[in-house]
Amino acid sequence: MKLNRRKFLKNSALLGVGIGPLTSLDLYGRQGAGALANNGIVSNDQLGIPLNWIDRQQGESSLGTTFGVPWPKGAVGKEQNFALRNSQGQQLPVQTWPLAFWPDGSVKWSACAVAGSSRLASDQLYLVKSQQEQSGIVLQEQEQSIIIDNGILQVTFAKRGKELIPEIWQNNQLIGRAGCLKVILQDAPDAESEGALNRFACYSQIEKAVVENSGSQRVLVRIEGVHQQENGLKKFPFIIRFYLYYKSSTIKTIYTFLYDGDEQHDFIKGIGLSLAVPLQDSSTYNRYIRFVGEGGEVFAEAVKGLTGLRRDPGKEARVKQVRGEAIKLEDISEPVRRGLPYIPTFGDYSLLQANPSASSIEKRSKPGHAWLHARDFGKSMGTLYVGTPSYGVALGIRNFWQSYPAQLDIRGSASAEATLTAWLWAPQAEAMDLRFYHDGMGQDNYEKQWEGLEITYEDYEEGYGTPLGVGRTSELYLSFFEQTPSPEKLSQLALAFQQPPVLSVSPSYLLENETFGGNWGLPDRSTPLKAALEDKLDALLKFYRGEVDRRGWYGFWNYGDVMHSYDADRHVWKYDVGGFAWDNSELGTDLWLWYYYLRSGNRDCFRFAEAMCRHTGEVDVHHLGQFAPLGSRHNVMHWGCSAKQLRISTALNRRFYYYLTADERTGDLLREQVEAASTLQHVVALRKRVDEPLVSQDGKALVGFGTDWGAIAAAWFTEWERTLDPKILSRLKASMQSIADQPQGFFTGLSMLNIATGRFDRYKDNTVRVSHLNAVFGLVEICQEILNVIPDKKFEKAWLQYCRLYNAPDEQRLKELGTKEGKFNLRSSHARLTAYAASRLGDKLLAERAWTELLGDRPKSPETIAPVPIITLPYDQEEWKAMSTNEAAQWSLSLIQCLHFVGNKLD
Repeated sequence: MKLNRRKFLKNSALLGVGIGPLTSLDLYGRQGAGALANNGIVSNDQLGIPLNWIDRQQGESSLGTTFGVPWPKGAVGKEQNFALRNSQGQQLPVQTWPLAFWPDGSVKWSACAVAGSSRLASDQLYLVKSQQEQSGIVLQEQEQSIIIDNGILQVTFAKRGKELIPEIWQNNQLIGRAGCLKVILQDAPDAESEGALNRFACYSQIEKAVVENSGSQRVLVRIEGVHQQENGLKKFPFIIRFYLYYKSSTIKTIYTFLYDGDEQHDFIKGIGLSLAVPLQDSSTYNRYIRFVGEGGEVFAEAVKGLTGLRRDPGKEARVKQVRGEAIKLEDISEPVRRGLPYIPTFGDYSLLQANPSASSIEKRSKPGHAWLHARDFGKSMGTLYVGTPSYGVALGIRNFWQSYPAQLDIRGSASAEATLTAWLWAPQAEAMDLRFYHDGMGQDNYEKQWEGLEITYEDYEEGYGTPLGVGRTSELYLSFFEQTPSPEKLSQLALAFQQPPVLSVSPSYLLENETFGGNWGLPDRSTPLKAALEDKLDALLKFYRGEVDRRGWYGFWNYGDVMHSYDADRHVWKYDVGGFAWDNSELGTDLWLWYYYLRSGNRDCFRFAEAMCRHTGEVDVHHLGQFAPLGSRHNVMHWGCSAKQLRISTALNRRFYYYLTADERTGDLLREQVEAASTLQHVVALRKRVDEPLVSQDGKALVGFGTDWGAIAAAWFTEWERTLDPKILSRLKASMQSIADQPQGFFTGLSMLNIATGRFDRYKDNTVRVSHLNAVFGLVEICQEILNVIPDKKFEKAWLQYCRLYNAPDEQRLKELGTKEGKFNLRSSHARLTAYAASRLGDKLLAERAWTELLGDRPKSPETIAPVPIITLPYDQEEWKAMSTNEAAQWSLSLIQCLHFVGNKLD
């Protein structure tokens, strides 16, 4: 359907009427559409909250950006509007909505969406209060479709059928249509098929389409569905979100793929997003192909090339074709004009990133003919373009080479319509094989599984190492042009796809508002000792960031994770040794990265943490099936361990990214955990540790007060502050109060949780049940944050008792608990508990003890802080022989909190 904008504006149910004051950049070949509001130079006291760019690209298109801002209690109401302002007083409107609330109903976190923010990319920016939101995007919802006009694009989204995007219009020109998802499925691995493979195409089938968020500056359409074969068989649910910003020619896409197949028979050969681009109005020598390779280098060709021929078409024709400009027939010399039918047209192109280090481009004239090798790149930037001199489309995959095998296809560009496909799993690569990596090796009972655990640290159990329900979320972009972009502009756009511009408030502002518990401080190098500690903290992060590239921790299912432990004999991480391989958030790796970012504002750390959040929240967690929504403990395969646990799927690890970016998919993952305790009724964590099977009472689950309750509390606390639902708050408070009411408080260790009420059964004995893991998966951090918002004296007393006594001498535990028995390992990890207790109680002796627990009994001086012992190996490898990710994450978290709570003891 062609959209008449004038009629649209008149008849639609409008969210905004008319066009606001934003100006688009000229990356797409168009002039600016307006001017920024300019109220003159403003003084410093009129400026609002300072914002920092995590990434900004000078001169690229306005992709739009959304970010989160925390507020002090009572400072901001639900209806408050904001604007973005630079120091010269130029201002852009902001679309805002609340992400979280304080108990009094005031806004705790706001989401802020800005279109055209790249106009001010070179300036210091401030978020200021505004009277009202500007007009802008127009939205029309019909029975079968959702139509959006953002001032540049008119996009139709379907509510039923195969096509997600039936039409995209620009300047009264249909420039895209038939946007859909495709999965290629086969019934055997490529290497093991003895006969012909049975291969099936599965296309998107929409089940639900809604406008999830809308306003003048941004509209978000969410579509849910499944992939369906021609015979009607449905597999692999999906959730895909499309973001349109005002006066932006780019559509951002967040695509979540969920695996619900049988890994023994369902081998995925391709996962892709396709869009058809009409080309019938242009000659083949006026159709242009582009790919952006490593470092922004652009591969540029025409479908029918005029250069390099035996006969010269003329300089003007050659120059215009190289530039992607319109060539008239009379521009071409007569000999070449006569010979045009005999110049091959190359309609099909593919860019394959088969591994993280190498990519290649091939082309062919049409199906049934050979492919020609055209070009090699290294780490391609994952963007293609096809178009004519008057319009064109770019399609890009974020983290393209990091998430290999990936592929970009152009098909049929010599015909009336080209089809562009971004393959998240490349069809030219081996089919995806998700089968478990061994046959169980005879571990058919718990006794043998315990023996296996003792050898390889792998907790194996038949039927538990399944990928059923795991997911993968990918980010893609579609951009539309009014003329062929220059190589520089296309390279800038590809860079923006890979490093989307993101705004963030400053670390000092976050700290001032005690964000995420206020248990961290800014870097402090005020003394030689503190400087040495900060240096080691920096060195740890730098080492792990470097290992990602040195060790090749990349791939569709792997990117974002790190390895758990190192094998110094083989000089490799233990990628093939049971529970020592992929880390899967073990011992707070996500928390380490996020707290480092909060205090530093470090761009590289943000991107590291962002990739980890995407991975650990999707791949390491079951979103469907009997184990949903629990996560899997560390293993050779991300879903391989039989320990399905809340400590991996914990909402605490996702809170940072959600509130800092307002990412809706992360919001899904947070909400997914609210009723996670119910799964513990049939997936019992302690089933291998007891003589008789544990049978949960109806509506109750055995829950530990450490890793389990910490995850439950994080989910309930987050849901409550997002909604202020009194029922959720009641459950959270009941759980806190019934822990405090246990005979030994937190040291009682575990009890039966009434899932509906949140109340734990009270143990009748004084037994101490303590695990060294209780507090190292975020319990410390969530307790601190909860107590800042929901004061509870009895709960705080119980928590402080645990913090005081965990690392205390045996005699002190014996005196207060009546026993000194228990597993009190990870002494340095628990130094931050001691430091917190010291700060809350004003206890100087506890403060001194905290530093001894973290740094040892040696005198506290720069000379005693062991540097990171990096050994340089051949082939640009580095090694830290004694390092484990557990130690790196826990030591860093303890140092950050010790510096904050008792750092004055080092002065």
